[in-house]
Amino acid sequence: MPYTPHTPDDVREMLAVIGARDVEELFVSLPDSVRLGRKLDLPAGKSEEEVRWAMTALAARNVSQDALVSFLGGGVYDAIIPAAIDAIVQRSEFLTAYTPYQPEVSQGTLQAIYEWQTYITRLTGLAVANASLYDGATALGEALAAATAHRRRRKVVLPGLLNPRYRRVVATMLGGIGIEIVTAPQAADGTTDVAALQALADDSIAAVVIQNPNYLGRIEPTETLAEVARHAGALVVAVVNPVSLALLKTPGEYGADLAVGEAQPLGIPCSYGGPLLGFYASSDALKRRMPGRVVGRTTDTEGREGYVLTLQTREQHIRREKATSNICTNQGLNALRATVYLALLGAEGLRELGEANLTRAAALRETIAAVPGVTLPFPGPVFNEQVIRLERPAAAFHAFAHTRGVLAGIPLDGFAGCGEGDLLVAVTEKRTAAEIVQYGELLREFCGA
Repeated sequence: MPYTPHTPDDVREMLAVIGARDVEELFVSLPDSVRLGRKLDLPAGKSEEEVRWAMTALAARNVSQDALVSFLGGGVYDAIIPAAIDAIVQRSEFLTAYTPYQPEVSQGTLQAIYEWQTYITRLTGLAVANASLYDGATALGEALAAATAHRRRRKVVLPGLLNPRYRRVVATMLGGIGIEIVTAPQAADGTTDVAALQALADDSIAAVVIQNPNYLGRIEPTETLAEVARHAGALVVAVVNPVSLALLKTPGEYGADLAVGEAQPLGIPCSYGGPLLGFYASSDALKRRMPGRVVGRTTDTEGREGYVLTLQTREQHIRREKATSNICTNQGLNALRATVYLALLGAEGLRELGEANLTRAAALRETIAAVPGVTLPFPGPVFNEQVIRLERPAAAFHAFAHTRGVLAGIPLDGFAGCGEGDLLVAVTEKRTAAEIVQYGELLREFCGA
């Protein structure tokens, strides 16, 4: 971003306008205890060209993910992004558009957000979706805040197999408002222990979270878990991978009240872990608890179709005490990317995408099963990622594979009872048969098989 410093004359003119003698007078209210008391110890400045050389050298130390074969997952996935997405979203009317406060001049942006909401309701099977959130983790925090407010209870249940990054964000968000978090243990098969959840779920619980697939990649018994939650009078909050919804039951089908997740697999680059795109869908009964805003479709006095901000539930738009959240914006450009992606695929294309993920996961499983010294500790159904267990440290294999241009997965040591030999491995439609074979060969070489 260009930066033009103020000249001495600029500074004198601004000080004269506000009636200050010098810059120091602007800080007279600060006590000596918080002042540095000396000038900053900074090196001499460099020329523009020297700064450019230094930044170029730093950037050259990065390795693009496109230069590596990625089996990383855990919520962010290396997927195919059609070229048409960049061609559309880089048009100036999309790339430079900001928050649509004036609907009369923001019809294109509002329509795109409305289409995004429509896709999310169709994917999740719920009645209403909002105009997107920062990421899946904060979407879950917002959903649990809504659930506790609606149920007027101060306790929620998170599965032990929830994405650990989601758990940390939720703990931060809910801790500030005094919500207690209870953890549902996992069973030996890598899914949530139903009996343990039944013992936890009583009339003090506002919501039960179900992540499907869970962080170990396993498919959860969603209908059974949802029934346990409902029996306790708790709301059901689903955390889902949107691509998996092409094949698995939707949250609406197993009675979830709220559904959230991360839409990054829908045409959004991994980058360096962000920016991401959270989605949030709700039953009709909970729509006024939604954070952010909702775009609606209407007709004007002349019968012409138009789009408007229907619900604006943050404190900037309504009285603070009636706000559901202080969420400040929606991820408009990323939501547009995901909308274009889903429009390009269509319902049939999305199903084919889900099947491609499932097929490659099965191929990886067959490859791994043939490698001596490598096992599958949780052999039940998965979608596109699974845990493999090595007899040597998974972190060492990850480092070894990286020297061969492969990101082997996420070491799980310490997560939900996993050991140092456990590795979470993801495959998307982008991974080829040859790359999966190469993965098996790297395992064989590492294990000395």
